[in-house]
Amino acid sequence: MKSGVSILGIFVADTAYLAPRMPALGETITGSGFAVGPGGKGSNQAVAAARAGAQVSFISKIGRDTFGDLALKTCEEAGVTAKVTVMDDQPTGAAFIYVNDSTGDNAIIVYAGAAGTIGVGDVEAARDTIAQSAVFVTQLEQPVEAARHALEIARSANVTTIFNPAPAEAFPEDIYSLCDFIIPNETEAAALVGFPIDTLDDAERAGDIFLSRGVGVAIITLGGRGVLFHAPGQSVHVPAVSCGPAIDTTGAGDAFVGGFSAALSRGAGPLQAVRFGCATAGIAVTRRGTAPAMPMLSEIEAVMAR
Repeated sequence: MKSGVSILGIFVADTAYLAPRMPALGETITGSGFAVGPGGKGSNQAVAAARAGAQVSFISKIGRDTFGDLALKTCEEAGVTAKVTVMDDQPTGAAFIYVNDSTGDNAIIVYAGAAGTIGVGDVEAARDTIAQSAVFVTQLEQPVEAARHALEIARSANVTTIFNPAPAEAFPEDIYSLCDFIIPNETEAAALVGFPIDTLDDAERAGDIFLSRGVGVAIITLGGRGVLFHAPGQSVHVPAVSCGPAIDTTGAGDAFVGGFSAALSRGAGPLQAVRFGCATAGIAVTRRGTAPAMPMLSEIEAVMAR
């Protein structure tokens, strides 16, 4: 009996620096704040899905270092089963995040570290984990060959496949036909179809293109405008769920993917799972941080019951 969610992705330690501006080359300026926390799309999605009530396995690679310890601690606290390889010759991934302390604008440098070496062999070693799950999720922060091989394993084992094409980088066309669900945000969708997603009509047009490329269902997240669920013969705009003032939208997409995959793994229909994902994201954006902002199942259910 297949159960739970397996996620292939990366963990990075987010190191966030608050300052009035970016320093020029050769210049040192005084910052106004600093924080270190867990990050990486795959890791964030795993935490979100686990807190949303799913059994979750996270497949990745980390270094034998302080940030690697943070990765394992993050999994343990969220109840995620860490299927991670620990490397002695590579560091755990990290992200430099500059945040303007008056506008909130940010600039980010991500280094995948050990997770940047995830290859087909690593995915093959996790074959049973993927094949035994009800839902499999991956993104594009680890090498694309690994993502494609994992999607092939999931597809051949009749596991529901979710592909979050983030960051928006080019990938082989044959990946589309391995996706039961593709979940880009409006920026990623625009990069993949070649025109801006300014309106719902634009999103529907993009959805048609994804379906023509072999995707089962396209789910395009539109920030505060909610989500477009676009399936053959059915296009539904699901509004965003407001749970209070949005103070940090950084992990909203990961919250949605985690909530959506958790609901699917428990047998929810796709549209019901989209609404569950919207509630998950709606709560997460009212809190600071990415993984720490992910809500618990009881909180999401309370919002769904409204």
